[in-house]
Amino acid sequence: MHRIARRSFLAGLGGAALTACTTRGPEPSTADGLGASASPTPAPPVTVNTAVGPVLVPGAPLRVIVLDTDVLDSALTLGITPIGAALPALDTRFPEYWPASRVVGISRVGQAGAPDLASVRALRPDLILSNQTRDGDRYDQLRAIAPTVLAQTSGAPWKANFQLHAQALSRVDAGVAFLGAYQKHANQVAQALSAAKLSGRKVSLVRFVEGGGIRMFGKQSFPGIVLSDAQVGRPDAQNVDQSDVEIPLDQIAKADGDLLLYATYGDPGRAGTDAALASPGWQALGAVRAHRAFPVDDQLWFQGIGYTGANFMLDELQRFLGA
Repeated sequence: MHRIARRSFLAGLGGAALTACTTRGPEPSTADGLGASASPTPAPPVTVNTAVGPVLVPGAPLRVIVLDTDVLDSALTLGITPIGAALPALDTRFPEYWPASRVVGISRVGQAGAPDLASVRALRPDLILSNQTRDGDRYDQLRAIAPTVLAQTSGAPWKANFQLHAQALSRVDAGVAFLGAYQKHANQVAQALSAAKLSGRKVSLVRFVEGGGIRMFGKQSFPGIVLSDAQVGRPDAQNVDQSDVEIPLDQIAKADGDLLLYATYGDPGRAGTDAALASPGWQALGAVRAHRAFPVDDQLWFQGIGYTGANFMLDELQRFLGA
């Protein structure tokens, strides 16, 4: 999807959901004669059941730091611009599916999985969001800085994680609204594909990872779940209850499908993308010969891991399939 279309979609979906449903603190009272100048009553703290047990977090937190890509999507989707964020080591920019105006004020606090704790502390957060996979081994250090909410992992449980993030951010009603809007969108895409007799097309997902080889993504992954919600088929080798499967280049035939979507994390040369796309095995794929193999944005398709990213993916999927 072009950036302008993405921004229009984001403004329409986010604005409608947040206007209707974002939890707000009580309005200031005028009974004491102070009128509108009185400070609003602070929102009460909230107990959140996290992967490490109950955590008491401040109500309606504003100084939020996110330490992985899923919580970045959650916070921005729910109308909160984090004061700090950690990004994967090989990412040099914030995801471009967000307008620059939404991320311009976010400070980088190191890389996901190895945040700079001094930078985190210096920003004086009142809430930190991450997951055990990334930051379980430094949980005590993080919670010494600010209340820290960890999901168990990112990826497959992204929908449940979003609701956890919504609770921690005092945006529960907005979280429910985004869930409903996404489900409606997924159903609309599924219906459009069915009407165009495209539901039977098998969509392959391949990611070239610098230092991690060639990976095919199964049903128990963020993009795999989005495809499932759109009711599209998957190639046999990817129609499995796994997140991803690494394959050598000489088994690239397993990545074939009616539609092949591929992305690169890191440098295309070092990730093996360039070599793979030039190989006889890749050139022999049915999707490649039919001109149905398309590069996609890695930060959207494999790192978005949230409702805003998922909604953009649904639109791109529909466009790629030609419905």
